[in-house]
Amino acid sequence: MQLPDLSNPFWFIVATVVVFAVVIGRYFLIAGLFYFIFYRWQTVKWQARKINNRKYKEGQFKKEVSWSTITAFIFSITGAAMGLAWQKGWQKIYTDVHAYPLWWLPLSLLIALLLHETYYYWLHRWMHQPKIFRIVHKVHHDSNITSPWTAFSFHPLEGLLQAVFLPALLLVMPMHLYVLIVHLTIMTFSSVINHLDIEVYPKGFHKNTFGRWLIGATHHSLHHKQFKHNYGLYFTFWDKWKKTESPVFEKLFEEKAGRR
Repeated sequence: MQLPDLSNPFWFIVATVVVFAVVIGRYFLIAGLFYFIFYRWQTVKWQARKINNRKYKEGQFKKEVSWSTITAFIFSITGAAMGLAWQKGWQKIYTDVHAYPLWWLPLSLLIALLLHETYYYWLHRWMHQPKIFRIVHKVHHDSNITSPWTAFSFHPLEGLLQAVFLPALLLVMPMHLYVLIVHLTIMTFSSVINHLDIEVYPKGFHKNTFGRWLIGATHHSLHHKQFKHNYGLYFTFWDKWKKTESPVFEKLFEEKAGRR
């Protein structure tokens, strides 16, 4: 893929604007889709699966969108910087699907997701230290009851800490461009579902072979209420291993997922 020379300030700004449009567009598309389906067009079934019955704070959605827009801007600068680093040969992004064995495509995605989970779990626990929390993480927790718009609602410092993971990983691990896009899309979908405050997974999902390792709305909603449990991003394995999973998660999931 031939890109303009991003070392030229003009083209770097253009790339930043293009990436911003993609990131904020993806945010509005996915978060907006879930918002309209589960909030505006809410059926009795989904209303019964709502985890918190309290009202949202006045102006919460607008604040979340504002913070998310800033986060998207930080992600866009990072994305443009990745493009520049790619041109310089510093990023191991590749476009030729045959440059590595085909089995590397799904394996690289899995490795990236597992490493991202590990990075975020420990970063998240660090951000809950009282002094760090007040500066870096409080903005996100101002959404005590989460919504689809909470997905990227971060303080700029937290947004930056989240943005650096993939560029750092791609310094050492090769990943196809489209696999990278899939990873970013999974990240957005996962974040929106986790902050939905409506349990979309079916009854018993939290105990089956696949579902027991996935985080959903009930799992993450408890984090926003309890603060000291459920630090994961995509998966539950770190919470299970380090015994930070909420002791009331299974009971609450069964209660919400079982409602019709």
